[in-house]
Amino acid sequence: MKKILLILLFFSAAFSMQAQDVGGNRQEKIEALKIAFITQKLQLTPSEAEKFWPLYNQYNEEVKGLSKNPSSNDVLENEQQLLNVRKKYRASFEKVLGPQKMNNLFNAERDFRNVLIKRLKARNQQRNR
Repeated sequence: MKKILLILLFFSAAFSMQAQDVGGNRQEKIEALKIAFITQKLQLTPSEAEKFWPLYNQYNEEVKGLSKNPSSNDVLENEQQLLNVRKKYRASFEKVLGPQKMNNLFNAERDFRNVLIKRLKARNQQRNR
């Protein structure tokens, strides 16, 4: 069942990316890739995924709100606000995923950002050649 869910998620992300290339909506493409990446890294069961994704979407909206409206130009203050949001959701994520997967979630987010940055750098280098 888990394999079927991952396959469906992969194909929906791939279809979504293809459809969005026509519309040019880069942010939605990145979000679809992020969902697939996190699902794979956390190895979510269907039951966990059903409870996790609505909670994660709520968390993600708060994080996006921080980056859109930074309270100050102080980098440390902005990072503290991000940490506060993560702490706020920690217990909820742990209740749904357990402590190990909850820790893996934040690592998966970091890993996704790193992969994304590497791909963007590689794409820019190819364009500059």
